[in-house]
Amino acid sequence: MSRRIRETPNVLGALGGLVWVVVTIVPVYYLVLTSLRRQQDYYTENPLLPPADPTLDAYRLVLENDFLRYLGNSVVVTVAAVAVILTVSLMASYYVVRAGTPLSRGTLRLALLGLAIPVQATIIPVYYLIVRLGLYDSLLALILPAIAFAVPISVLIIVNFVRDIPAELFESMRADGAGHGRILLALVLPLSKPALLTVGIYQALQVWNGFLFPLILTQSSSVRVLPLSLWTYQGQFAVNVPAVLAAVTLSALPVLAAFVVGRRQLVSGLTAGFGK
Repeated sequence: MSRRIRETPNVLGALGGLVWVVVTIVPVYYLVLTSLRRQQDYYTENPLLPPADPTLDAYRLVLENDFLRYLGNSVVVTVAAVAVILTVSLMASYYVVRAGTPLSRGTLRLALLGLAIPVQATIIPVYYLIVRLGLYDSLLALILPAIAFAVPISVLIIVNFVRDIPAELFESMRADGAGHGRILLALVLPLSKPALLTVGIYQALQVWNGFLFPLILTQSSSVRVLPLSLWTYQGQFAVNVPAVLAAVTLSALPVLAAFVVGRRQLVSGLTAGFGK
């Protein structure tokens, strides 16, 4: 008779998972409920119960205070930065893998060195450089540093995918007379799509949520982006807590949508890239 191994339930793991769910869900639950309350009801109603008289007044107030302008600025900065990041990182990865020269190996080492430099340690030189270039208080002042600090990790991820493309495919295209541009577009680009999706989603989230560069490198409201606008709303609607949380909810919706759509590509791409 075969013995049936009795599995003991992982009580501690289940409790830990339950605590994690509560810690994650309760703030979101509180955020949404509070944004639907009236300002005068915020101090009288139970914060964890649905509002007795839900309203969208807080959302209307936020939308009337230049929220769409800040949203548009964030979209411009994110799309422009991610497009350049993907283009530069793909070309750099192709060069690192296929060149096989001391310069290409040095390029990869330089990218790895970039991972060790924290953004906060370079904010003063970046500020000085942006001012000297005459780009202070512009969207370009946010786009350029975002690109510079995103390229190292992006190259590291994409290089692992390009390395796994069989050398015979490159040699076949070279034998057909294809140049580097055609090889990059017709071979490397299609086979690197998982890495590009991973990098695109990850960097879009990083750029969208960036706060330090907008705080230091911009000043006027015409170039304000969403993370900085939340700080502004906190001072503008200091007493109106539902309005502040409505602004937080609206600003989180694009990030949440991007995560829901691309979470599988993000996780699988990172896992495959670092596991190869």
